[in-house]
Amino acid sequence: MGKEHGGSPKLYQVESKRKRVSWIVGVSGLCIFFYVVGAWQNNGRRATPSAEVYTRVGCDHDMSSSSSISSSSSVVPMDFESHHQLVVNNTKSLENFSPCEMLYSEYTPCQEPQRGRKFDRNMLKYRERHCPNKEEKEALRCLIPAPPNYKIPFKWPQSRDYAWFANIPHKELSIEKAVQNWVQVEGDRLRFPGGGTMFPHGADAYIDDISEVVPLTSGTIRTAIDTGCGVASWGAYLLKRDIIAMSFAPRDTHEAQVWFALERGVPAMIGVMGSQRLPYPARAFDMAHCSRCLIPWSKYDGLYLIEVDRVLRPGGYWVLSGPPIRWKTYWRGWERSQEDLKKEQDSIEETARQLCWKKVIEKGDLSVWQKPLNHNKCNKNKSPFICKARNKADAAWYQDMEACITPLPQVTNSDEVAGGALEKWPERAFAIPPRISTGSIPSITVEKFKEDNQVWSERVSYYKRLIGLLPQGRYRNVMDANAYLGGFAAALLKYPVWVMNVVPANNEPDTLGIIYERGFIGTYNDWCEAFSTYPRTYDLIHAGGLISLYQDRCDITYILLEMDRILRPEGTVIFRDGVEALVKIKSIADGMRWQSRIVDHESGPFNPEKILIAVKTYWTGEPKRE
Repeated sequence: MGKEHGGSPKLYQVESKRKRVSWIVGVSGLCIFFYVVGAWQNNGRRATPSAEVYTRVGCDHDMSSSSSISSSSSVVPMDFESHHQLVVNNTKSLENFSPCEMLYSEYTPCQEPQRGRKFDRNMLKYRERHCPNKEEKEALRCLIPAPPNYKIPFKWPQSRDYAWFANIPHKELSIEKAVQNWVQVEGDRLRFPGGGTMFPHGADAYIDDISEVVPLTSGTIRTAIDTGCGVASWGAYLLKRDIIAMSFAPRDTHEAQVWFALERGVPAMIGVMGSQRLPYPARAFDMAHCSRCLIPWSKYDGLYLIEVDRVLRPGGYWVLSGPPIRWKTYWRGWERSQEDLKKEQDSIEETARQLCWKKVIEKGDLSVWQKPLNHNKCNKNKSPFICKARNKADAAWYQDMEACITPLPQVTNSDEVAGGALEKWPERAFAIPPRISTGSIPSITVEKFKEDNQVWSERVSYYKRLIGLLPQGRYRNVMDANAYLGGFAAALLKYPVWVMNVVPANNEPDTLGIIYERGFIGTYNDWCEAFSTYPRTYDLIHAGGLISLYQDRCDITYILLEMDRILRPEGTVIFRDGVEALVKIKSIADGMRWQSRIVDHESGPFNPEKILIAVKTYWTGEPKRE
């Protein structure tokens, strides 16, 4: 037999070169355990390691005490490097990565302004995603530096109101939006008073006004989207009402607005209403919001309102404040003619009518519309705007917008909620999502959903031991890079965190709609490309099976470099994968100024899936020399 790995029970490695299979054999008493640590398919590609590929023979006594790490008092790092090797694409081994130049400290690879200028300005296409071409060596292969004097951000909830100026050294908005109270510079700190263009007296009072016409406190509304969000104060103050908003804005002349939001510990992404669909599934949000967001709702035959309709849940609300609402009062200050503003509002009203929306109210600076529960009446009216294809509603990764209404699932009566009704929050988080209960995703059953919740409850309990900072409020912005059913986010509900659930684009099954039905937020992303965020915006990244998923698609080095870019100094990444993949990850991470260790699966040492914990060390770029 091969080399002894040590420990109790004793582990041995056995290799079969003919079958290209490597086994670990564990021996303890009368028990022998086997599990595959590397197997190849007929086409020569390595099969994804499975946590189920292990067995036990010859046992006549209980092994739970020796095989379960959860019952032990310490977690011992494991050394697999001398026994497992895996070549993934053309990634070089033992590469040491140097810091990039300081001019890249704010680098956003797929929304870089200089690259964007090469593209069409029509429909803001130049502000959409345009990623570097790795084949032409446009992608950086270095570490994005933090600015000198970078400080660990304030803990939540203090971070809602304060951030360190050294972390995001931009004063533009404090000057340009001074009267509107977006952000103020106070010594070495940035202060966020909670103001906005249409709510200079504070987001709290503004949300109270909305609450008079929209049921914000009943648990009916949980997910929201803020289009053109500024520094996301609307989303920040919704959180205390148990409503989580996906706020987005482009990287534009309002420098760093989304960055400010994330530094505050508020969910946000770089994004724009342009020519492509928003990267979210159909029927995702209970409420959509625009507060003087400068989106031309009346242009392109109502295309942008049609896209809001696609992502809005049946019965969901659209809240609009700012031009053209209340134009008779504000037209002079907006420096636009009364005729122009009236024409714009009439166009919005007509598009809303074609969408079968009901106008709930126009009161003060607010106008509110509501999407119908189903399309029964729209279908009876034979609206020419209903799209023919029903199976493309969730397609949202580099998909052009369509000038037709995304059809809702069919219903039998006019009072039925298309696609299925949702439980109120917080019961919604663990209730069976309609996409599962109706069988619209056949591969995911009710039993699988319940099992997944139980698995994640156990995993998060284990993570508390692996990374003691989790229950201490050290982490705020969390990303699940391969979110599946959102079980990780659900298991973290008792902690002061929010989770960006990322579902790999063009991957089956598409589960992002399930995540939204649970009351969580997320987005699609192809991890062969960069994520739509600024550097140093996440405290904790979870990557379960992500490297196995992408190892044959692109160089995983760039995935790890992207994680390094978006991770804050002293932030943590948790990888779950097969041994070979984790050894490869560790060999790359060791050249990235990360400290990492491989530990056993929470079920014990005989599970082939292992866990790698990596921590990004604190370091900053060098200040400019005079």
